[in-house]
Amino acid sequence: MNRKIKRALISVSDKSELFKILPILKKFKIEILSSGGTYKYIKKSGFRCIEISDFTGFQEILDGRVKTLHPKIHSGILYNRDNKRHIDQIKSHNFKNIDLVIVNFYPFEKTVLKTNNENTIIENIDIGGPSLVRSAAKNFKNVTVITSNYQLDSLIREMSINKGSTSLKFRKELSQEAFSETAYYDTNISKYFNKIVSVRYPKKITFNGLLLNKLRYGENPHQSGAFYSKDNFDELEKLNGKELTYNNYNDIYFGLDIINSLPKGIGTTIIKHANPSGVSINNRQLLSFKQAFNCDPISAFGGVIVCNYKINYETAKEIYKNFFEVVVAKNFTTDALSILRKKKNLRIIKSKQKNGLNEIVFKTLSKNFILQNSDNNNFNKKNFKIVSKKKPSKKMFSDLIFAFNICRFVKSNAIVLTNNNSTVGIGSGQPSRLDSCEIALKKMKKFNHKTENLVAASDAYFPFVDGIETLVQSGVKAVIQPYGSIRDKEIIKFANDTKTILVFSKTRHFRH
Repeated sequence: MNRKIKRALISVSDKSELFKILPILKKFKIEILSSGGTYKYIKKSGFRCIEISDFTGFQEILDGRVKTLHPKIHSGILYNRDNKRHIDQIKSHNFKNIDLVIVNFYPFEKTVLKTNNENTIIENIDIGGPSLVRSAAKNFKNVTVITSNYQLDSLIREMSINKGSTSLKFRKELSQEAFSETAYYDTNISKYFNKIVSVRYPKKITFNGLLLNKLRYGENPHQSGAFYSKDNFDELEKLNGKELTYNNYNDIYFGLDIINSLPKGIGTTIIKHANPSGVSINNRQLLSFKQAFNCDPISAFGGVIVCNYKINYETAKEIYKNFFEVVVAKNFTTDALSILRKKKNLRIIKSKQKNGLNEIVFKTLSKNFILQNSDNNNFNKKNFKIVSKKKPSKKMFSDLIFAFNICRFVKSNAIVLTNNNSTVGIGSGQPSRLDSCEIALKKMKKFNHKTENLVAASDAYFPFVDGIETLVQSGVKAVIQPYGSIRDKEIIKFANDTKTILVFSKTRHFRH
């Protein structure tokens, strides 16, 4: 059922698009109510407007905290135009209907990003705006509610087609968006209070996100999917290629987790199915890329490159020689972009992501989910203990820490072999740690990697000597693993008997 708009209430924090709607309201002789800065803007723009305090007969108080919270306002919005009792009550109080509500809220989210001043943040919690929106959205059968500037064009088209009226379908769709808007807004406020009182796992929790992209499909073609940002910010700027898929996003963000744990400006990883096929750090970016690629060039085919530097022409030329789905970098030189763009389907992404340490992450389990803080704190020597008689050099200790860092990003059970800060063999996702050892060694031998400074990392302790024995027999000079096995002493004895360097981590790092 179409509803004629006779009276509109406008109260907006962001007035940048308000000029669009005022002429159409004038055209259909719609009375406008407003207050504060919005009232001044409308009057200054040359349109008639009634101040809310004149409409209600009640001046705003408490520094503007109370201005639209009035029975005359909310009754005019909420009453059911088809309910005789409602109509009689409205008439008995001499109230008037409000048929259109245009509101956007105080910028709470932006305020939190700009300042730590608690008073300023609290004053940017909007009360009247969400109350108006909830009232209008509840009464969508009779009232049209606008909560975002982008909706104004749709409202103008709707009113033009229907001669100053709106359809029930249109109002219902706007109502859905309105309740999503208030929920999103309240979730940001809830997150802020969780933070300031240091509650990491509240009794009740809500998540919010802004839709950035609807995906062609999900993990498989028969599944649907969409990409959201919880920070109202797209960290990825696409410079070339097809739209990103579900699996692209999954691999990109997995790669960003790894790359953000590496020294800035020298790290490359290649991701395939949420596992690294190769990782390297090198002051020369071309070598960094080549070493990451050469770890397992077969698995790298069709993979996702993620690096923490600005890709130059020489590196771009090398990337161009092979097939990749996506290339992600901090930036690209002009000539690097020129050569990479020759591959029309190659997705070229500039990443603006900042490393968020110790953030809360969640994983869905059917209709449930589990939360934990992220495992991305940087390692240092204090996190480890040398337990073998033979001690590593400074350089080898650094390589061991590099290997262990990469190991925590590999699906468990995980074994990572490295040589001079580059992976040369990765075994991932096996039920048996020994199988992971054999896979990592097989890959190393398949691609003829050097073994003179070969070190190995395990994401958990070796429960039996057979795993570390397999590694040592294949040329591994040093091993790093968490402690905690009842057979730790046997592992240490084996290391000492074979003159192998053994380092224990004080923490375990599974990734399932």
